[in-house]
Amino acid sequence: MMKWLKGLASAIIGAAANSITVIIVDPTNFNLAEGLGKVGAVAIVSAIVAAGMYLKQSPLPNGETSP
Repeated sequence: MMKWLKGLASAIIGAAANSITVIIVDPTNFNLAEGLGKVGAVAIVSAIVAAGMYLKQSPLPNGETSP
């Protein structure tokens, strides 16, 4: 279970960190001064998509423990 949670957290953090890419691609609209809300929205949507993809690949554990 702990390994699964770490994998999910890793996917979410990695996707949210990818929002930095939009700052590089379009710094006029996505920046940390005036466009912080937009950058936050990109990070949240990206994290949701990554979590969904992780859950598709590794569904919720059913209570079984592995050694």
